[in-house]
Amino acid sequence: MNKAELIHTVAEKASVTKKQADAVLTAAIDSIMEAVSEGDKVTLVGFGSFEARSRKEREGRNPKTNEKMIIPATKVPAFSAGKLFKDKVAPDKNTPA
Repeated sequence: MNKAELIHTVAEKASVTKKQADAVLTAAIDSIMEAVSEGDKVTLVGFGSFEARSRKEREGRNPKTNEKMIIPATKVPAFSAGKLFKDKVAPDKNTPA
C-alpha cells in the first residue's frame, strides 16, 4: 500500500474527503518525524513507538575494493511495533480467535 492508497482507505473509514485525509495524514507523519528528530519518543498505544537510536562507529569494507573503512557514528530512526500490531500480523496460535 502506498500513501495514495492509504489516504483513500483513511478517507473511506473516517467518512472524510481524500483532501482532508491527506492533510491529517501528512500532518501526523510530519509531527512524528519532527518529534523523533528532536530526540523525543512517539508512542501510539497498540500501534508502536518511533524513536531515534544511536549507532556506534564501526568498521566496514568497501565492496568494490574490499578496503577497510570507518563508518561514523550516527542516529537512525527506529520503529518498534506494539503488542496489538504484532498480534494482528502474527496471531498467537495458543489464543482462541
